[in-house]
Amino acid sequence: MKKIYLILVAVFTTSIIMAQCNGRYQTEIFNSVNKITVNYSDVYTNSFHEMDVYTPDGDIEINRPVILYMHGGSFYGGTKSMTDCIDFCTSMAKRGYVTASLNYRLANMISFIASQEEQYTTVLKAVSDVKSAIRYFRKDFANGDTYGIDPNTIFVGGYSAGAVIAIHLAYIDSTSDLPTAPINVQAIVNNVSPTHGLEGDAGNYGYSSDVSGVVSFAGGINDVDWLDANDEPLVSIQGTSDLTVNYNCGPGMNNQLILTLCGSGEMHPKADNVGILNDHLSFSGTDHLWAASGNSNPKFVQALDFTTDFLYPLLPCNQTTSIFTLSKNAKKLLQIVDILGKEVRATSNTPLFYRYDDGSVEKKIIFQ
Repeated sequence: MKKIYLILVAVFTTSIIMAQCNGRYQTEIFNSVNKITVNYSDVYTNSFHEMDVYTPDGDIEINRPVILYMHGGSFYGGTKSMTDCIDFCTSMAKRGYVTASLNYRLANMISFIASQEEQYTTVLKAVSDVKSAIRYFRKDFANGDTYGIDPNTIFVGGYSAGAVIAIHLAYIDSTSDLPTAPINVQAIVNNVSPTHGLEGDAGNYGYSSDVSGVVSFAGGINDVDWLDANDEPLVSIQGTSDLTVNYNCGPGMNNQLILTLCGSGEMHPKADNVGILNDHLSFSGTDHLWAASGNSNPKFVQALDFTTDFLYPLLPCNQTTSIFTLSKNAKKLLQIVDILGKEVRATSNTPLFYRYDDGSVEKKIIFQ
């Protein structure tokens, strides 16, 4: 995240005006949703690159935040139509979000288990696919906005392998972060996409794959040191007895042949230490499977509500608009932050308003 500063004149008073979400995004205010299936890649046309997009029926709102949700299945199974995918996307769409349940490329089970190089390759291909889907939404917004989205507010999440994808998509910031030994993961990135690196090989180039936050249901990260102070907010829900994705750190699927994953028990202390906005819900004594049955498990419903409560303050409709009363004389350097105390990102549609002591009001656009 780049730091943003404005050269402003001295501040006498500041008024903070809170935008309103008009009852959206906290509870299920819509009775039903619409679902359409689309191919999200402009490179690949196959079932691995399909997603189901859910929107609330009868909603006339535009600029709606988006959540992409990925299924589990150990990277060699699963589909976008699994119970938790349908229930998550339906519930969040009923709250007013645009949601999408994604397929992504899977590995052969035997090859995946037998080779850690294949495991890295498979995860990076899946990350590549999801980044393409994020860009799909921004590309669509720029070419007519079929879904009525806010292109600056896109979250990623999922269950199990799907959460692992979301976490690594957000928190691997550059190829140089990745190891070169004992496995040269940097070389694997270049093999997956020699031209576009971490952006992958699945297309929709020319648009950002940045996200606003991560939702992890029973997910983990290969290396907690990939979390740093500039990273996106993280909310995770996990059982403390999870060994499939270890709640602390351990081999995936509790199999020594699989790469290490560190779950909520390690990610959140690290996030606290480096200053990432985060929160987690732990289910004491619960294993990995609590999310698989969706709404039929009360823990899944609890996880949905916990996620909703975490995301809600991050939405633009809950951010502050600042009006500064200024003198038109001496200059001062100010740092601009949002309601959470985080430095705001510069975008072309993020205005601040300055009211001068002569009564005039001037609109300014923040810059990088």
